[in-house]
Amino acid sequence: MLARGHIGRPGAGLAPIRGHSNVQGDRTMGINELPSPKMLDNIDRVFGIQSPRENGMGVVETIKAMAEGRVKVFIGLGGNFAVATPDTEYTQQALRACNLTVHITTKMNRSHLVCGQDALMLPCLGRTEVDIQKHGPQSISVEDSMSNVHLSAGRNEPISSDLLSEPDIIARIAEATLPKSQIKWRWYIESYDRIRDAISEVFDEFHDFNQRVYQPGGFHLEHPANQHIWNTPSGKAQFLITPISEVYADHEHRYADAYTEAKVYTLMTTRSHDQYNTTLYGLDDRYRGVYGQRRVLFMNEQDIEAAGFQPDQWVDIESIYSDGIKRIVHSFRIVPYNIPRGSLAAYYPETNPLVALSSHDKYAKIPASKSVPVILHVGHAPEHFNLAAEVDPEKADQIIATTKVS
Repeated sequence: MLARGHIGRPGAGLAPIRGHSNVQGDRTMGINELPSPKMLDNIDRVFGIQSPRENGMGVVETIKAMAEGRVKVFIGLGGNFAVATPDTEYTQQALRACNLTVHITTKMNRSHLVCGQDALMLPCLGRTEVDIQKHGPQSISVEDSMSNVHLSAGRNEPISSDLLSEPDIIARIAEATLPKSQIKWRWYIESYDRIRDAISEVFDEFHDFNQRVYQPGGFHLEHPANQHIWNTPSGKAQFLITPISEVYADHEHRYADAYTEAKVYTLMTTRSHDQYNTTLYGLDDRYRGVYGQRRVLFMNEQDIEAAGFQPDQWVDIESIYSDGIKRIVHSFRIVPYNIPRGSLAAYYPETNPLVALSSHDKYAKIPASKSVPVILHVGHAPEHFNLAAEVDPEKADQIIATTKVS
């Protein structure tokens, strides 16, 4: 796109599928482990405080810090941290090493069972529920994947009158933690417009925030690249090759004796059709013609034959890294699929245990979940596997015929 001059050309540029559930808006609002000095200076000016200047930690660094005892308290606003993150066993050990784990959440998930020494669950209003504060029903503001900022307000009656909103919970935590703070935390919660007024003073691009966001459809955030403005030292757009971190596949060293002839594949983790992040709405994947099961491994037919495997055969998947740690998941069924030779695909979070925490992009620290070096072993069907019991009975005959399950 960049080489052909498409970026910044109307109707021809990039439309990246970015953060869900307002993750993109979080970044825009400075929820970042590397905040800019300008933003921190503006926060200090608007709120009359002296903000810390030491950088924070991203997910990968936080997990390591928890495991090493340098981070003792974990607070999660939603999400399913223990399941969505890489290197599952290590991550969950890190959470259990905390003195306190806190989850602000609308519904339960498996992360709530991975507890520190003390653990709290703080139920909050969902975004579909009416949020009544002192000045009446409130609307939060969100940024979608196309950089459009608009209001979002719930319409459903809250499931309990005891539920607080996320902003209210955070304000109360801040008030209790910083009793001498000059910031009027509860005052901001009385009307979320006050929060947006403060945002407009911190971020130049959010000038007249309330006036613009209450217009039908809200407003659009412009990107410098749309005007061919490149915020780089050279003032030009630049290509950047980002290497993976220091931990690599090292099968020739670690597996010299046991697996001299082992074929090393590159596994990518992916989602199914009936899946939203770690939430599974069903066991079907209409994208890829798989029904009633998730423990599947997509593999090129020629690779299946070359390895001496058969379609529908059960295999175990083991990742191999230079750190020498054994990471393996069991009982995945081979599904022939039109995928490049040498490549494999399987669903996440089932294969997250294979991703080494230290295998990530060197700069952004994004886990290399699309490039996992693995070998395959002959496996067995899981003991609990009962397809007909896991799916809609009306579909059972069709599924059994499709997947050749007896």
